[in-house]
This record gives sequence, C-alpha cells and structure tokens, in this order.
Amino acid sequence: MSHKRMPKRKAAIAVGGVAALGAAALLLPNANASQDKDEASGAGGSVKTLKAGDASDLAAQVQKILGDAFAGSYYDSGKQQLVVNVVNGDKNVIVQAKKAGAVVRDVNNSTAELRAAAKTLKTRATIPGTSWAVDPRTNKVLVTADSTVTGAKWNRLQSTVRGLGSGMATLKKSAGTFKPFVSGGDAIFSQVQGGNVRCSLGFNVTASDGSPAFLTAGHCGVAAKEWSDSQNGQPIATVDQATFPGSDFSLVKYDDTATQAPSEVNTGNGQTVQIKQAADATVGETVFRMGSTTGLHNGQVTGLDATVNFQSETDPNGVDTVNGLIQTNVCAEPGDSGGSLFTQEGGAVGLTSGGSGDCTNGGETFFQPVTAALQATGATLGAGDQAGGGDQAGAGDQSGAGDQAGAGDQSGAGDQSGAGDQSGAGDQSGAGAGDQSGAGDQSGAGDQAGAGDQSGAGEGDQAGAGDQSGAGDQSGAGDQSGAGHQSGSGSADDGSSLTGSN
Repeated sequence: MSHKRMPKRKAAIAVGGVAALGAAALLLPNANASQDKDEASGAGGSVKTLKAGDASDLAAQVQKILGDAFAGSYYDSGKQQLVVNVVNGDKNVIVQAKKAGAVVRDVNNSTAELRAAAKTLKTRATIPGTSWAVDPRTNKVLVTADSTVTGAKWNRLQSTVRGLGSGMATLKKSAGTFKPFVSGGDAIFSQVQGGNVRCSLGFNVTASDGSPAFLTAGHCGVAAKEWSDSQNGQPIATVDQATFPGSDFSLVKYDDTATQAPSEVNTGNGQTVQIKQAADATVGETVFRMGSTTGLHNGQVTGLDATVNFQSETDPNGVDTVNGLIQTNVCAEPGDSGGSLFTQEGGAVGLTSGGSGDCTNGGETFFQPVTAALQATGATLGAGDQAGGGDQAGAGDQSGAGDQAGAGDQSGAGDQSGAGDQSGAGDQSGAGAGDQSGAGDQSGAGDQAGAGDQSGAGEGDQAGAGDQSGAGDQSGAGDQSGAGHQSGSGSADDGSSLTGSN
C-alpha cells in the first residue's frame, strides 16, 4: 500500500477527538451514583465528606492504620464518604480509622481469603469468557461469565464458585462476549498486511528519555508497530513497548521529537479536560471514557484488580488472560480500545482494554490502570506525575483485592514473554506467545488486516478484534516493538502486578 507523505505536525493527535455521543454532561454530578444505605456509622470519629479523587488517598492512609484487618474500601458517592471494610480489627486501630475520617464496617471475608479465592479461580476456572474481581461493597469476589460459557464450562465454573464456600463469591451471566475492543475507530491507524488497524489514543505522556509519546492499549501495540493520525497517512509514531496479554498497555513514541503533546482529553463539542496527574481508581467513583467510536460516556468503577479471560484467536482451547484491570459499567465498542478513562477533576485512570456489550445495551468494560502502565514504562504524565502516585489508591486496597486473582498471578503474567502462562493458563500456551497476543489469529496478523481492519469497524472485527490483539503474531513479527519488547515488557507486566501488590 502506498503512503502519501504528510508534513510532520507539531500539534499532537487530539486524544479521542470525536464528538461525544449520548454522554452525561461532563460538568454535572453523576445522576446514577449508588447510595448504600446500610453502612455502619462513623460514630467515634468525624466522618469526612470528600470527593472521589480524595477517597483513594484516605483509603491508603486507613489501610496503613488497619494493617491485616483492612479488607477493602469503596466510595459511597451518595453520601460522599469512604467506607472501609474491617475483619477482626483491634479496637484501637478502628478508632484511629474513624478519626481519620472513614466509615468503618465489619465484614466476614479478609483480604487474604478473597485473594485465596481468586487464586483458586485462576487454577480451576480459567475459562475463555470469564472474569473475576473483588467487590468491596459486597465483600465478595464477583465472577462473571459471558454468553459463550455454557454446558460443561458453565458447570465447571459453578462448581468452582460453590467450592469457594458460602458468602465468598457471586456468579452472574453477561449477555455479551468478552473481547478486546479493537476495530472501526478513527483516532489512530496502522497499515499491516492486507488492511488497516484502528484504535484510540489514550493519554499523551513524556517517555523516560524525555521524548513525546502516548499510551494506548497493549493489544493495539502488539497488532502494529507504526501509527498514523489518518487512515492512509504516513506514520507519525512508533511503538516503543507493548504488553498483551498479562497486561494491556503500549507506549508509542512520536517520530518527530518536536511534537507538542498536550496533556488533555478532547471530549467533543469543543471541550477538553486537562489531565493533571495519574490517579488510581476507587470502587464507586464516577469515571468518564472517551473513545474514537462512541465518543464520551460515563459510569462507575465496580471492581479493581479484575482478571479477564479472552478467547485466544489462535487456539480454540486457549485463553488470553489479562490481570490487574479496572472493572466498570461504562459502555464501549470496537475501536474504543486504548481510549482514555479519566475523572472530572483531570485524573488519568485507565486505557480501554475490552469487555462485553455495547453502548445500546450496556455491559462490562475493563481498563488497564494508567498508574501501572506509567510505572512499567517509566513515562510521566501531566505535571510529571509518575505512575507512582498511583498506588495511592492503594488500590489493592480497594477491594483489597490486590488479590485479584491473586494478582500475583499477574506476575505470572509477566511471562508474557512466554506468555502463555498468562492466564496462568497455559493455554495461552498454545498460543505461543506472540499469538498470545493473541489473536495471532490475525492470521498472521496480516489478517489483522482483515480483521481487521477494523476498518470495518465493526463487527466481527470485534471478534477478530482482540485479535488485534492478536496480532500478536505481529508481535512475533518482532516488529512489535520487537516483540522482544513484549517480552521485555515482561517487566512491564510486573508493573501490572504492582496494582495487585499495593
């Protein structure tokens, strides 16, 4: 395919530059905020009324006070309070937690028990089309199965959940199919054998060497190495690091080091939100997602350190597992992959990974935490906020969950490299690394092309979509920022485990 040469531009790609469709007014409070009515009172201390963005800081503070007694926390957006779960807490530390300003409530499941439950799920139920995350509001592991989990697979999942014991997990069905949201966007493009790949730009950042760059989904970076801001335009940015599965993020450097990369999200209709820093997600807070297919939408964070098992596109029995994700009820569709998840106050929270459903019927959508991506790549955001901050939320704490699947596994994930084990699941195995990425299916990626090209947007691509992911092979292609990166990215994935290890 011939390329038309384009003059290099100093203005960076507008992040998610698409008109907002059906989004809630950005400057208004979320009308769908959940209100939990049976929380324990904060008697014995002065309960703080605070913004969601400040809740993560308080959560980290209280987690240190409570130690092993801490069993997760979440933001009650109706009352604007932080609710902290406690198991067998010493009276003195509970008093300190209340004095710090949190609402404290007694629960049955400890962080260690929830973590053990997630590890059991990883070992016995790593089935394509499943996910799990700790929900601090119920103090249980929320296990979700998409429409493809039927018959013997469903029975196995049900049996595993029952085996965790009464009151430890909740199992629900999702009407859609879990897949990476790649395809049909109009934000960033790449040409591969046979067609185009399209994704959404997440956040502009500064790479560790001082050069301008941006973050997007890992399965996009694994799918193709060079990216343009127009469908047939000359590439203006090159993948430096890409990790998928295990984690799902890519660092893509602008080819022109003079590129001005503003730290903002274009939300459509002439509005922008200045991105000031990286922020950890807090269960219960309102977040906004901008993507090149569906524009601006909002919703709430429903779980942290989620594990999602995508069907491998190269191995019918394989799984591409991604760990340490943020689970939300914000909708998304193919082409939104890599797009920004952020707060009204300008906190960069996540990069769109995948999920089920669409913006007509809703569904679950999962996001790669920005804090973990920054920490793994060494990039900085906004006012030079390093991932670091992130831990703030102590996310782990959030649901205590670090556990996520034993998040440790995340670690496993690391093997990205080998990837396979990603999901722990050897299955990936089959997939052979690159493909892991899955989707190698891409049939060689090229098809990616096909898949496509996402161009198409649509449809199946979704399917294939992940594939994009796929592309792994591409990865294989080495180009993937030399797949090696990928592997190198192993380190990166360890970054992902950071979320779980807070």
